[in-house]
Amino acid sequence: MLSITLAGEQAVLLPDKALWLPAHASLLVADVHLGKAASFRRQGVPVPRGSSRAALQGLSVLIERLRPRRLVFLGDFLHAAQAHNPATLQALWSWRQQHPELDLVLVRGNHDDRAGDPPAGLRMCCVDEPWPLGPWALCHHPVPQPQAYVLAGHWHPCVSLQGRAHDRLRLPCFWFGAQVGVLPAFGHFTGMHPIAPVAGDQVYAVAEDLVMNVPVAA
Repeated sequence: MLSITLAGEQAVLLPDKALWLPAHASLLVADVHLGKAASFRRQGVPVPRGSSRAALQGLSVLIERLRPRRLVFLGDFLHAAQAHNPATLQALWSWRQQHPELDLVLVRGNHDDRAGDPPAGLRMCCVDEPWPLGPWALCHHPVPQPQAYVLAGHWHPCVSLQGRAHDRLRLPCFWFGAQVGVLPAFGHFTGMHPIAPVAGDQVYAVAEDLVMNVPVAA
């Protein structure tokens, strides 16, 4: 993990592609996209099973390690209406029963608008962006907000690193600009999109169990 100062407070970047805000006991993740693989299979695309369960297991590992009071999803929690299938919902119910005291907040994203809110029994507070927390505006879309630093998702950011043999490696990354910070996608079946940082931005790539600063050219 890597600790930085963001909007005047400590923020911890986790190699699990999550952000920990210790002063608020809050864990932030973006773009989980539960049920995405099931949605593809419904369309006849033969993709592997288990991505939703893997994402939920990853969340449980973080919860056990950090003991947050609150878990905030920065949009696109469910991928589509097909995510309301018995297997995905059963996995969600089982996961929620493991963490009954945890406060859950979903800042709705574009996929949540199409998928609909999760079942009420999960006791998840579903809100529209921006949702204020300390000096931040928690959003799904990385759009500046007045008088607050935005933390968002949506873009599934990644950065390309080039080796000496001209080989390239794409890694998910955290991207912090002057007014907006973007988290990597937490989900296991989400894809990535290259970013175009400008001078002054801070980029941190995630490589297995490491978070490392990537210099941005002037």
